[in-house]
Amino acid sequence: MEHYIYKNRQKLRCGYTTGSCAAAAAKAAAVMLLCQSSLKKIDLMTPKGILLHLDLHDVQITSSNVTCAVKKDSGDDPDITNGVLVYATVEKQTEPTISLKGGIGVGTVTKAGLEQPIGEAAINRVPRQMIKQELEQIKEDFDYTGGFCVTISIPKGVELAQKTFNPKLGIEGGISVLGTSGIVEPMSEQALIESIYIELNMLAANNTEKTLLITPGNYGEHFVRENTNLNLSRSIKCSNYIGQTLDKAVELGFERILCIGHIGKFIKLAGGIMNTHSNMADCRMELFAAHTAMYCADCRLIHNIMACITTDQVLDLLEERNLTKQVMTSILEKIDMHLTHRVGGQVKIGAILFSNQHGYLGETSQVQEICTHDIQTKEQNE
Repeated sequence: MEHYIYKNRQKLRCGYTTGSCAAAAAKAAAVMLLCQSSLKKIDLMTPKGILLHLDLHDVQITSSNVTCAVKKDSGDDPDITNGVLVYATVEKQTEPTISLKGGIGVGTVTKAGLEQPIGEAAINRVPRQMIKQELEQIKEDFDYTGGFCVTISIPKGVELAQKTFNPKLGIEGGISVLGTSGIVEPMSEQALIESIYIELNMLAANNTEKTLLITPGNYGEHFVRENTNLNLSRSIKCSNYIGQTLDKAVELGFERILCIGHIGKFIKLAGGIMNTHSNMADCRMELFAAHTAMYCADCRLIHNIMACITTDQVLDLLEERNLTKQVMTSILEKIDMHLTHRVGGQVKIGAILFSNQHGYLGETSQVQEICTHDIQTKEQNE
């Protein structure tokens, strides 16, 4: 595929989704079934308005059904599905409808809160629409009055599923067929946010206590596992998108939220920065310097803080002056204020900060209440 976008002054090649692969394979299989002749390529118009010209693989034609595959191309996006073959098998049926099911390597929904009902194949709404739209058009073009039964399969999906969030989300036996625009944009921020929203929906549907544990990533999860008894089954990794995760959690009706994160990210919350990516803002040292200056008028110390590269270096300086507790208390008060403002006062919200080098650094005012009453511990679940 030769469609490009520019991000951070880099020219990046786009790819296409598993949903586009499934729709293209289904379209090609239906055409070959009605024509009883082989095709090498198929065109597909994506919801984004970009026309794809796709090669077909492993074509198998019989009088009753046709199977073919389209190879996934993720472009410059780091995607584990890149290069996998997405198969469609199409057969005729008497009823003039188009039925769709998942074959090997396509996951099955086992928990409430996902886009498809329990028991259905994990083929999302837009790919389903794309498949049905293409096949309805083929029926019209060929003046065919019957229907089609379509089975989407991804043979490598069983293996790949273990490298995704699907088992945790409640999708068993394979990967999901995804896509909203039909196009994969490299390092798409929206795609990451949408994946967080999907997991939040699942957690909301299966969490009667309406309590949520948020960590930005592996550091936070490791700290929870090694230093607390909190239940990670109620947790979500939000990456840098703390604000958008909180907004969605409020929308879904969560009543208690505990955020646990490394000081390197969470110091930014003290400045009201809810997207912690360094491209958005990086005022870690400025925030530390401002809060330190409230308790120490030593200009040399403030200059040294501003010259630090890491937050652990700042903490070393504060330890030397016995200022860590005062400064962290001040920072946590601001974090408390900004988090409470973000959720509109509608939920109880707290934060715990830590450093890999210095360990536990402190917590906001409502943490103990949230932990004591609402987040089940490992022992309670055993």
